[in-house]
Amino acid sequence: MAEPAAVAPVTEIFPLRGARVYVAGHLGMVGSACVRRLAAEGCEILTADRARVDLRRQAQVEAFMAEARPDAVIVAAARVGGIYANDTLPAEFLYDNLMIESNLIEAAHRADVRRLLFLGSSCIYPREAPQPIPESALLTGPLEPTNQWYAVAKIAGIKLCQAYRRQYGRDYISAMPCNLYGPGDYFHPERSHVIPALLQRFHKAAQEGADLVTCWGSGTPRREFMHVDDLAEATAFLLRTYSGEEHVNIGTGADITIAELADMVAEVTGFRGRIEWDTTKPDGTMVKRMDVSRLAAMGWQARIDNVAGLAGTYRWFLQQATLRG
Repeated sequence: MAEPAAVAPVTEIFPLRGARVYVAGHLGMVGSACVRRLAAEGCEILTADRARVDLRRQAQVEAFMAEARPDAVIVAAARVGGIYANDTLPAEFLYDNLMIESNLIEAAHRADVRRLLFLGSSCIYPREAPQPIPESALLTGPLEPTNQWYAVAKIAGIKLCQAYRRQYGRDYISAMPCNLYGPGDYFHPERSHVIPALLQRFHKAAQEGADLVTCWGSGTPRREFMHVDDLAEATAFLLRTYSGEEHVNIGTGADITIAELADMVAEVTGFRGRIEWDTTKPDGTMVKRMDVSRLAAMGWQARIDNVAGLAGTYRWFLQQATLRG
């Protein structure tokens, strides 16, 4: 976890108790965590599934927002995936995410929504950004090619919030989480992020009694991972207390190697065999850790460590497998 920083007095500028908060993407990992967290705030939580509102369709989004009239919106909806998904579905990752965020921000403005929090991703930063990555690193260099489509869309979301703030005076803010995991994550053999992909692979190997698991890359890249419940906590904190044009990094301030992560997952799933690394597959950015000093100075820091978080996520995965069948 990050070292403690000098903490400024916290002033609540937007009380959540009694507020009507629309969580866009409430069925996803991030959105569902936000719904769980907001339930403790005494606010009214608004949701709409895809059958009711396709967030890629402007007319549907504007009609819903005009009817629902929320006081605040959390933009947690997005098309997400790992390296393989980003690399093979570039049009979907760029188009879908651009449409989702553009429609939600414009519709919120038209409906006179007071507060909006746009959630992005650490992949917005240049491939060769300084480590840990400060917010000021945005747009200072080329992006990582393996996820550039998603990154471009998320950068556009930040700029939209800034533009609506400047032109219309809207109190719309942005936050950039590090790599997330937890209950509700997307488990797919090819399109998921690294933690659900590893959990699924090691679980299968442990169940089958395999003596070898092969993982992508060299295992040497370093990544920062945060449990989604910590993100939801930070989201509620920022909605209550932060108003500014600059986006805010959300993370733990600590990183581990992918090989260390694989060892943790092996332990959690009960796999006792050997791990082999396929170095013909891409590593992506070699080091990526967020500078979270701004958020720490505001008075917030992550609390869930990786071992406990991975164990809880694996229990959720097993429960879902039982429910399926």
